[in-house]
Amino acid sequence: MAFKKHAGTDVHPVDELPAPGRLVAYGVQHVAAMYAGVVAPPLIIGEALGLSGVQQTLLIGASLLTAGLATLLQSLGIWRIGARLPFVNGVTFGSVAPILAIIAQPTGENPLSVVYGAVLVAGALAFLVAPYFSRLVRFFPPVVNGTVITLIGLSLMPVGIGWIAGQDSAAADYGSPGRIALGAVTLVLVLLFNRFLRGFWNRIALLIGLVAGTVIAWPFGLVDTSTFEQAPIFSLPVPFALGAPSFSVSATLSLCVVMLVAMMESTADMIALGEIVDRPADERTIAAGLRADGAGSALSAVFGGFTCSAFAQNVGLVALTQVRSRFVVAAGGGVLVLLGLFPVVGAVVSLVPQPVLGGAALVLFGSVATSGIRTLGRADLGDPFQALIVAASLGIGLVPVVQPDFYAQAPDALRTVLDSGISTGCLAALALNALFHRRAPEQPADHAAPLRADPGE
Repeated sequence: MAFKKHAGTDVHPVDELPAPGRLVAYGVQHVAAMYAGVVAPPLIIGEALGLSGVQQTLLIGASLLTAGLATLLQSLGIWRIGARLPFVNGVTFGSVAPILAIIAQPTGENPLSVVYGAVLVAGALAFLVAPYFSRLVRFFPPVVNGTVITLIGLSLMPVGIGWIAGQDSAAADYGSPGRIALGAVTLVLVLLFNRFLRGFWNRIALLIGLVAGTVIAWPFGLVDTSTFEQAPIFSLPVPFALGAPSFSVSATLSLCVVMLVAMMESTADMIALGEIVDRPADERTIAAGLRADGAGSALSAVFGGFTCSAFAQNVGLVALTQVRSRFVVAAGGGVLVLLGLFPVVGAVVSLVPQPVLGGAALVLFGSVATSGIRTLGRADLGDPFQALIVAASLGIGLVPVVQPDFYAQAPDALRTVLDSGISTGCLAALALNALFHRRAPEQPADHAAPLRADPGE
């Protein structure tokens, strides 16, 4: 592995510090890729609560601020907290449904107080169990790694397609030719910029594509400026401004399950990112990353945010651009903090129409799947047992992606896990690998070697 030398010292690309201008540009690109995912959960939850415009602004600002703090914690690290990889954290969409269920319960208390109490406990749980949970990494040989990474990319595809078509199937412009054309134009622009731009400009091809797509959309009235016009210039998140934490056993158990699922997805994302940046995520790295998930979630509850976890689309951005520096992601975390403090700046990012974001996202999410396929190339798929592990795990993991209501009749506690295709596919791959690992010695000589990770893993 060739590293760039600085002052006679070998520096891994993950630890390289780009020039200030490039650092900021790359960081903004990460924010642009994740912005919609960060603000969507507080928007949905705020609408369900019937919050006023000011309260909604506080909720979104808190989510941006805490995503930035969690991302700084992950990328820079403090003590044994933080993966120290280009790893982006933010509000996990997996917590939205359980939070809406908590809000719907007639408890007589401020629903957000109950939610924040549950998020605090779930964050503390993640922090405490991180070193034990991280031991799962030993059960991730290339056949499991590759399957899970591929599944992450494939599971995200409906999100990008949904951004292009629209989130509301009853809306007049849902799946309209204009939205599809805008998504397609952005996709083509991102591909062309990646193909023909060189050096620094090639590294920010996605950001250029997003800007170009937004400029093209503007004359057609597809750019919504209302958020920008209404956003306050400055808003300082105050601890427990929307409600001091209170505790409910059922709500806490629900979000603890969500946190465990988020930890499983974060583990998979860290493994994927380690493969992409050529710094394999070992037990210590994963434990530190999961501690950051827990600490970030607890901190998020204090300032009015929700459960924090990995953002897989940013893993895709690292794979696409090959900008592997963790300081770039830290710069993105700093930008997120500023967006949380200055909503008017965040509103500028929100000008990007969703079809434009969706067109670019197809490349990002496809890059993650491609990384998984590359990892699978190191597994012996000529072995029928290895091939079966991949085939069955992908099939099981894609069930909730292809048919979101497939598990509608399952108990709510189980649905938290079953509705996550990444979690179900990961569990299936782990279980099948263990099953065929035991059976392998009974097979003919060419299938007799046990399934295990490469020495470097």
